[in-house]
Parts: sequence; C-alpha cells; structure tokens
Amino acid sequence: MTSPPDTQNIQPSEDTKKTPDDHLDEFPYEVEMSLFDHLEELRQRIFYSIIAVFAAMVACFVTVKPIVRILEAPAQGVDFVQIRPGEFFFVSIQVAGYSGLLLATPFILYQIVRFVLPGLTRREQRLIAPVVLGSSLLFLGGLVFAYFALIPAALKFFVSYGEGVVAQQWSIDEYFKTILLLLFSTGIAFQVPVLQALLGGLGIVSSKQMLSGWRYVVLSAAVIGAVLTPSTDPLTQSLLGGAVAMLYFSGIGLVKLMGR
Repeated sequence: MTSPPDTQNIQPSEDTKKTPDDHLDEFPYEVEMSLFDHLEELRQRIFYSIIAVFAAMVACFVTVKPIVRILEAPAQGVDFVQIRPGEFFFVSIQVAGYSGLLLATPFILYQIVRFVLPGLTRREQRLIAPVVLGSSLLFLGGLVFAYFALIPAALKFFVSYGEGVVAQQWSIDEYFKTILLLLFSTGIAFQVPVLQALLGGLGIVSSKQMLSGWRYVVLSAAVIGAVLTPSTDPLTQSLLGGAVAMLYFSGIGLVKLMGR
C-alpha cells in the first residue's frame, strides 16, 4: 500500500502563482453578448442620448433670450443688429443647440460609460470616475476662462481697432459664431491634462517622456492660441497658448503623482 503524497511539499508552478495585482486585470462586469446584441445596445444608448439632447435644446430654446443676454454681456459698447429677416431666430436655434448639448453632456457620458464598462478591467475602471469628473470640470473651466478672459480681450481689440472710424454695430449672427466657437474650442483645449492622466494611468507614456517633449508642447500651444482665437492681437493668443502650456505641465505633475 503506497502512502499519499506529501502535499505540504508541493510548490505551485510559475503559471499558477498570482500577484496581488492580478485581480486588477479581471473583467468584473463582463457579459457574453453577440455582435448583434452589442449593436442593439449601442443603438439604444445613442437613441437615449439624442432624446436627451433634443429635450435639453427645447428647454434652452424656450429660455433662449436670457442666455443670449448673458453671452452678449462681454461686448460692452456694441449694438447688435439683425441684417436679414429671421437672423435672430436662427441664432436662437444655434445658441439653444450648443446650450442643450452642454446640458445633456453628463447624460451622454453616463451612456458611454455604461456601454464600455463590461469591456474594461478593474484597472481601467478605476480611471473612469477621475477621467469623467476631471474632464467635466476642465471643460467648464475652459468655458469660464474663455468667457471672462479670452472673449473680453478679443472684443476689446476689435472695438478699439475700429474706434472713431466705424460705428460698433455688429451682426448678431457673426458675433455668436465667433464666441461660440471660442467657448467650445477653449473647453476642448482644456482637456489636455485628462488625456495625459489617461495615457499615464494606462502606462502608455510616462511623466519623464512628457517632460522631454516640452519644446514641441510650447510650440504647439502657440499654434493653438493662434488658430483658435478669432482676433489677431498677441494678447488673446498668448492667453490661450499660455493656458494650454500651463495645463500640460500641470498634467505632467499629475502623472508624476500617480507614480508614472
């Protein structure tokens, strides 16, 4: 009769050993779905997002006049005119569209997160909340920065340049095309630290690598400031370019704090 093997002396093989971080590579919300099921879920979430944007746009259109007055406030000493029939009506639709999209953004982000969540590991899921929150706050920060700093500086340049030569009567349509573009492009430009944190958190780029390319970043920030600002004065361009450069270096510090 043979004696049972001594299980105390059996050592786990290299393949069966687990590190403390192995659970971070698991998919806790993974669900078996066919391609058609994924497409159906995507269709539903897009449909819900469209409904949310449409409802927000309608709500903003109903109250569009107060929104228009708020956006006109930075243009001190300027009279707005309607130079063709229905111009203000179409401007109202445009303003309501941008405002509705902004209001519906949290719901759209929720739908995106719910769709991609089953395909993410625990490690990747830990980045969702900071990325979504940081992106939202930075976008709002970009809107505030554009409204209180960039737009007044740009408009002051335009007014002073034509002062004493032309009357300051601006087309309401052209004015809102300019400031809405500046508002949303600045909000998007403020997403730089979020992108850096995401790349650093996933281990794609380290803070040392980000810092090594600082010369290209400064040049790119200057180009962004020149492209996105509607005026040609160096002050407005420097404000946006300087803000983007500062955000980039702040992002490097954030990635460094993350241990990357």
